[in-house]
Amino acid sequence: MKPDTICGVNAVAALFARRPDDALRLFYLAERRDVAGPWCALLAAARRPYRMVPADELAKVAGTPHHGGIAVIAKPRTVDMLDLAAPPRLPFLLVLDGVGNPHNLGAIARSAAFFGVRGLLLHEVAGAALPSDAAYRTAEGGLEFLSVWRTRDLARVLAALAPHYRTVAATLEGEAAAPAAVPRDRPMALVLGGEEHGISAPVAAACRRAVRIPGAGRVQSLNVAQAAAVLLHALV
Repeated sequence: MKPDTICGVNAVAALFARRPDDALRLFYLAERRDVAGPWCALLAAARRPYRMVPADELAKVAGTPHHGGIAVIAKPRTVDMLDLAAPPRLPFLLVLDGVGNPHNLGAIARSAAFFGVRGLLLHEVAGAALPSDAAYRTAEGGLEFLSVWRTRDLARVLAALAPHYRTVAATLEGEAAAPAAVPRDRPMALVLGGEEHGISAPVAAACRRAVRIPGAGRVQSLNVAQAAAVLLHALV
């Protein structure tokens, strides 16, 4: 696995706060010298390199000009398969069924961390996004505060989680309650679907309830990252 490249002050700060031993190398612009100082000290103590570089070199290191003036090369974070023999027991589990855009994944992780969600389950199907450089950059540190799992059979996992969680599908189809009408008397697993087709039929069938964001009807739906923020605000 290739190393993670994590860019931006907030994302780099979250990495050093949550998994500092994974930081391998640090690069930064002159204007980020003060904020980078404590992280340089940590790397120096671990005998790992850090360097102030010009903007063109940092863009090459980061793989993007949108680096926020600082980038860290880190050990790749492993996303484990969810173990049905020992499922996570959390107040709220966010589940993504085939979300493909890494920027949407990052934005969703940012909202999830903001609202205090601690767990994220990804359906690993063709085209689905997993944590990546783009997702870390967009998440602004949010991915570091989430335990992340993956599965290749989400319908089976949701059926197994049903005794522990109220499984709720966010959908535009069929009968669905407004967020305020969804009971919150037990842990919840909220499922959001991919950008093109939403939640797949087997996954929707595995959920016990459905929720819909009421709108004016002028456009069909929100972007999945926007929908996640609205629903998390309402349900967490």
